[in-house]
Amino acid sequence: MPALPGFTDNPFQTRSDLVRASAALLNPLEQYKSPQKAFIKLSTDTAAGFDEISAQLEGFARPLWAIASLLAPESSADGLGLDVDSWVCGLQAGTDPTSSEYWGDLGDFDQRMVEMESIAYALLMAPATFLSGMDAVARENLERWLRQINGRKMPQNNWRWFRVLVNLALGSQEEEVVVQDLKMLDSFDLGEGWSSDGLWGSERKQADYYSGSFAIQFARMLYVRFMEDRGLASDDRSRVERYKLEARQFASGFWRYFDVDGSAIPYGRSLTYRFAFAAFWSAVAIAGVQLDEPLKNIGVVKGLILRHLRWWRKQPGIFNSDGTINIGYAYPNMFLSENYNSPQSVYWCLKSFTILCLPESHPFWTSKELPHPLAARPLRAQPSLDEVKLLWPPRHILCGGRSHHFLLSSGQGTTKTHRAREAKYGKMAYSSFFGFSVPSGALLEQMAPDSTLTVSLDDGEAWIVRANPFNVRSLQIPILTSDAAAGMGTVARTVPALVSTWRPKKSVEFEVRTTLIPALELWSGWHFRIHKVRWSPAAIEPGPIRLVDAGFAASGVARTGLLCTERELRKLLDQDAVVVEAWGKDEQSCLILSDGSASGVVDLQRDLMFAPRSGGGRLATQSPALLLQADANTNLIRQRTLIPALQHTLVAESESKSAAEMWLATGIFAVSKTSGIDVKEIRELWLKRPKIQVNANPGEEDEIRIVLH
Repeated sequence: MPALPGFTDNPFQTRSDLVRASAALLNPLEQYKSPQKAFIKLSTDTAAGFDEISAQLEGFARPLWAIASLLAPESSADGLGLDVDSWVCGLQAGTDPTSSEYWGDLGDFDQRMVEMESIAYALLMAPATFLSGMDAVARENLERWLRQINGRKMPQNNWRWFRVLVNLALGSQEEEVVVQDLKMLDSFDLGEGWSSDGLWGSERKQADYYSGSFAIQFARMLYVRFMEDRGLASDDRSRVERYKLEARQFASGFWRYFDVDGSAIPYGRSLTYRFAFAAFWSAVAIAGVQLDEPLKNIGVVKGLILRHLRWWRKQPGIFNSDGTINIGYAYPNMFLSENYNSPQSVYWCLKSFTILCLPESHPFWTSKELPHPLAARPLRAQPSLDEVKLLWPPRHILCGGRSHHFLLSSGQGTTKTHRAREAKYGKMAYSSFFGFSVPSGALLEQMAPDSTLTVSLDDGEAWIVRANPFNVRSLQIPILTSDAAAGMGTVARTVPALVSTWRPKKSVEFEVRTTLIPALELWSGWHFRIHKVRWSPAAIEPGPIRLVDAGFAASGVARTGLLCTERELRKLLDQDAVVVEAWGKDEQSCLILSDGSASGVVDLQRDLMFAPRSGGGRLATQSPALLLQADANTNLIRQRTLIPALQHTLVAESESKSAAEMWLATGIFAVSKTSGIDVKEIRELWLKRPKIQVNANPGEEDEIRIVLH
């Protein structure tokens, strides 16, 4: 895709840089405005699940996040060349029931409720611009159209914030409907400042960027900003102060989702909103919330926003040839989209540009940009204890080492009909460099099952991917010296781990209990998965069972443009070349070297120390290493990928009718290009692996330990 001047060449250092980027993003929309300016319809012509009127309303409303910020009283739109009258005219025409471009009356669960949020923001942030030119009839039309949101049914999720902000813009925040909405929204709290997108329960367990930065936490900060502008009653003051406290708590962990180069770990739904990842940081700044260390200096927050935008400027594939933004992540990709994504939906990314409401003289702009909190760490390759952090509300372990920035995940999921929901919530690991993959079909290569478990209960005819694990808990895994493992020493340290259980089918007696263990600097580039597999042979026919445990999807393309080819793994490791672009496998492992990075898996099951008896099950495969050539365009960041994996074939002992049991252990290896680690060091790290010790205690808690050797 072509570069977009003003964005892809933007240094993103000053306020004027962001103004210039806004112009680059907004100007291509002008050609697609309707005659009365109330609609914008891009030329890509794909459809969302809701009506076309709402889709084209999105095109009008979502740019208002940047436009209204630039028109704030103390702000400045100098250099933007903004046609303000166009947006004012569109607002009047869209809310005028006699206009041919009327946006229509609201129904229950109506998409237009979502677009009311940005319109409410415009009225709150720049009322003089949007209201001063309206006569009494136009104002009455606008107010009548907005007030419809109070009489309609809404989902019990982040949408309730849209109604709260609309009523705030209308000056009627004391209405009973708002009181009930705020009560419901507060019930979504998970602790530590986190909120789920709806009540956490069997139908949904979602705590991602949508609740964290796109909607709930973002809207809370807008509420703080605009409520404090008006003066507060005691009850309002109490809520505002609580939201500030929870923002500080949330921020104390949320910064870990951002790598030192500005990239964020993609996870969850609505990833086509792209740099809306940083919207929470913008909202915190405009709300004037003082964060705690290591974010206490506003220059740290400034750096998180600007580095994130710099990362996105390096992704020209996000733009269509006409300069508009496409649906996708690092390139156009409908596989990852949701049913609610119209071509215009993507402009929710402009929530991050709300920072433009702060004038040039504000401390955010005058302060020095400071580096990422982990950027000053010593140049070691893997996280120390301070760089591995368990965040319990989202059920994530954040790993921020130099070799690779990623998270381990267990416990989220949803029964809602979001496309690729299993890929967006059910994988065991997510990476800022490798991204993750979404399915394009039902075959194994089409499922592109990176960083997850996939099971076939019918010997490969149909595959089921990991989703909605249960019995989720955290624990501390001890790391022992070899003397301690023999009972003669002490525990060197511990590392947090996540444990969860998954059943591919509720009606079939087959389950996998997985323990996810991050590594420290002791085993740079690694994390480990220990699976306890239990099944009833009598309940599974015709058998055998296949289980695929996969690593991160790596680029399958060499610098020449040709696909990476296979080489003997031994020769792949013995080469002296500075750059190696190939893949190889042996009996126990598979490794991909490409794009200056490495991704591999190793079967550690044979090396399990004091491994328990199989309990009536055995492995039929002698060489489990597998290389999956994923379908093109399944990965979010790279169009052509290879996935290293292990495939185990599980069978019950002959004539056994009792429950069968197997222990499997997988080492996952990954080093990103951004780490700066060269091929020679990658080879050394690949060969440095621990021993895993499992003590199975029938009827009691199993013990898993890592042994230094």
